[in-house]
Amino acid sequence: MEPIAAPRRIWGVRSIACEQRASALRTTAMRMRPCEFTIYELQFTIKTMPILYIVATPLGNLKDITLRALEVLKEADLIVCEDTRQTIKLLNHYNISKPLVSYFQHSKLAKIDYIAEQLAQGKNIALVTDAGTPGISDPGGKLIDQLINWTIGQLKITPIPGPNAAIAALSVSGFPADKFVFMGFPPHKKGRNKFFDEVANAKYTVVFYESTHRILKTLGQLKAALSPGRQIIVCRELTKQFESIYRGSAEEIIKILESDKNNQKGEFVIIVGK
Repeated sequence: MEPIAAPRRIWGVRSIACEQRASALRTTAMRMRPCEFTIYELQFTIKTMPILYIVATPLGNLKDITLRALEVLKEADLIVCEDTRQTIKLLNHYNISKPLVSYFQHSKLAKIDYIAEQLAQGKNIALVTDAGTPGISDPGGKLIDQLINWTIGQLKITPIPGPNAAIAALSVSGFPADKFVFMGFPPHKKGRNKFFDEVANAKYTVVFYESTHRILKTLGQLKAALSPGRQIIVCRELTKQFESIYRGSAEEIIKILESDKNNQKGEFVIIVGK
């Protein structure tokens, strides 16, 4: 009996599912050709290179989506999203019906494996996040990186530009924006002090995000790290019904947020001037 070969490397990766099946087959000493259990063998039927579209979606106001983004979402074979409950609201608004697959921060490797398999079958996929541009302080960046490494040049990745909270906030800030530093979200625990030291010592305008749960804590740490009177801008719920833009020192904006608990709700973009 000839030994059962391991799955061949297609797209530079061996599927987890394939390896598990191959291991089981070896254990039982069943004879089977590799192509019968190597799911990425389907790549050989692809006539055109599959496309992964990175699609920006509205921050809140659904009218902010681009015509090109709608076209891509309508034509994609599959939509990969952070939270299906959020994405379905956008799709329903524009009467788009497509299969959805969730991919978020704690998704397992098997989920990436499944998405790669769909691409191997020649399907075009649209990647979206809950709001804004995928891959910007968002778990989509990890997915894109993995697929680039796995596909080894056999996947076309196309950006569909649109809304981004950091850029939207920066555009109304009035601070110098020819050079700026984007720092994502501050660490929850370890590294917070170092984060705010870097903000305080930055040579350029700094932009970062914060959630409703930690906005007051973050502003308090900014107050301690920044020189008195240094100006910041806090943008809350951009493009949504209760959009608010607060300007002043960290101390002044803390007073505004503490004056009404509603001012502490939502998603925040913080911009620190030089």
